[in-house]
Parts: sequence; C-alpha cells; structure tokens
Amino acid sequence: MRTAASPSIGDPPTGKPGFSRFKTLNPIVPVRTQHLHCTTSGSHRHRQPTHVRLLRSMASLSVPPVLTSPRHDAIALHRAFKGFGCDSTTVINILAHRDATQRALIMQEYRAIYHQDLYHRLSTELSGNHKKAMLLWVLDPVGRDAAILNQSLNGDITDLRAATEVICSRTPSQLHIMRQAYRARFGCYLEHDVAERTYGDHQKLLLAYLGVPRYEGPEVDPAAAARDARDLYRAGEKRLGTDERAFIRVFTERSWAHLAAVAGAYRHLYARSLDKAVKSETSGTFELGLLTILRCAESPARHFAKVLHKAMKGLGTSDTALIRVVVTRAEVDMQYIKAEYHKKYKRSLADAIHSETSGNYRTFLLSLVGRDR
Repeated sequence: MRTAASPSIGDPPTGKPGFSRFKTLNPIVPVRTQHLHCTTSGSHRHRQPTHVRLLRSMASLSVPPVLTSPRHDAIALHRAFKGFGCDSTTVINILAHRDATQRALIMQEYRAIYHQDLYHRLSTELSGNHKKAMLLWVLDPVGRDAAILNQSLNGDITDLRAATEVICSRTPSQLHIMRQAYRARFGCYLEHDVAERTYGDHQKLLLAYLGVPRYEGPEVDPAAAARDARDLYRAGEKRLGTDERAFIRVFTERSWAHLAAVAGAYRHLYARSLDKAVKSETSGTFELGLLTILRCAESPARHFAKVLHKAMKGLGTSDTALIRVVVTRAEVDMQYIKAEYHKKYKRSLADAIHSETSGNYRTFLLSLVGRDR
C-alpha cells in the first residue's frame, strides 16, 4: 500500500529551527484513578465498577470484565520486549484492551518496577504505523489531543486539517482542559501556536472557537435559531460575496444543540441545507472548520464516519487521519461511528480497515474498532 510521507507523533519530535517549544516532555498526563480498586499483591484481579462498564456502551474498546492487575500487565509487557524482536501480539492483547485509567496505571507500574518510561520503550520496540498508533493510544485523551495539536502545528509538516478537526470537534469543556494540558506540556499557549500557523478567517474561527464559552446543554430557543438562520442567509446566499464575520459569530458562540436547530430552520426556510450553503460561500480550511463544527453539532458519529471513509478512499490511505480518528474515538463513540459508516457506505468499518492496512498495524486498529454488532 502506497502512502504519502507524514509526520509521526510517535517519532521523537524535532520541530523547526527557531521553534524550541516543540520538545519532548513527559508524554503522560496523570489521570484520576481513585475509582479503581486494584492491588499489586495477593490477588491480581479486580472487577470493573458498574458505572464504568455502562459508560463504555458507545465505545468500541473491549475491556475484559475481570482484569489482571496493572503490575502484572507491566511485567508481561516487559517480557514481551525481551529477547530478539518484540512480541507485538502480547503488547496488543494487553494495551488494546485497557482503558485510559488502566493504561496510566500500567505505565506507573512499569516505571516503578523497571525505572523506564513505557512510552519510550514502546517507541524503541515498535515501528511504522503500528508505532504511531500505539504511542498515540497510550496517552490519556487530553494529553493525546494536545500532542496531536502540537505535532500538527509545530511538526516538520504543518497539518492544518488535523488541527482544525481536533479543535472544531471538541466540546467547550474538552477544549478548556486541552488548553491547560497544552500549556503544561509544551510551555506555551495553544492560541499562540494557532495564531502563528493560521491566517485570515480560518484563524479567526479557530481562536474564537477556542476562547468563547458556549452552553453545552440540550435546550434550544426555536425563535433564536430561526433568527440565526436568517442572519446566515443574508450573510451568504442572499448577497453578492460573503459576510464571514456572521458565520464566525454564529458558529463559535452557539451551542451544538442550537446550531443543529439553526441548520433545521435554514432548511425549512430556504429549502436548502446549511451544509451546502457553507460549501458554496466559503473555501479552504475556513470551510473545513465551519463544516466540522456544523457536522459535529448535527451528528459527531456521522462526521467521523465521513472522515474515515475519505481517509481510505481511492488510491492509498491517509494513515494519519485513520489513526487519529480510530484512536481518539475508540473510547468515546466508535459504536455509533461504525453504525453510521455501515449505513452510508454499505460496508462495515472493520472490513474497510482490514482491506487498507496490514500486519500488526491492522491487528491493533481492528482491536480498537472491535467486531460489528
């Protein structure tokens, strides 16, 4: 399979001359682990709390109901690294079936026992796309988003598509925590790096989306949604040229529930989708940002199904996009994404991934995606 060269989050970051902000720091941001009652002595097994199992109903991550202890997993991983080559099957069987909290505990145990960083040990033992995917996976979700953004903005190749996707598909509370993690890990503000790498309306959109607090609840005022729909029509399709400021204002200041209602009102009033209006009135990364916000407001699962299909469509595969979506959504809503993918493209996501990947890389991604239900 031929793929274009792309920057690797797993590889040691080098950055560009003059950008010393992009440096290797501790890749693991500690997560809260108080709800897990595991032990490193006596019994090596514990049962998952009921509320944790219920929260995974939308995720595709398959975690055994009875787990070995993090200490036992750390020892098993170390054994997999010993000798000639790496026992990748064992590595996948363990790490692809542990949630973020469990992975953090394993990494803590590995450091305590062997005085080594498991992240960097994986970096030396694995290779290729399997390495890129695994190194992204072992980070906690917030640290992972921060790492993707830093690599996208400060790596050897600037990837504005990836940065736009991550920023515009996250909730206000997620963005708030992400900005804090970015500052802590990389020593600068995310907004500063966005301003350095973007320009024009795209820059204004991202900075506003990062900085403007938005309501996250389900309540919507239909009259206000209709007013916004009319404002967008007057700012776009009704006039010659486009008032981009109106689009930025509505898309960055309104909740997802409200924006979905605006899209419904727009279709009702003008017999045309707001999605198509955005496509006809904007272009480039600005259009991408608006469409990502709008589509996530209407259905995040449908949006990411589309991103995955585009990543695997045609000759070659965009492994960077494929890895990013599978790894970041496996613990969130991958079951919904799989359903939307099958509904729209008449093929299971697992089958598509199987045909576009190979080896340990394929095995790992399919372990995260899981079987179709």
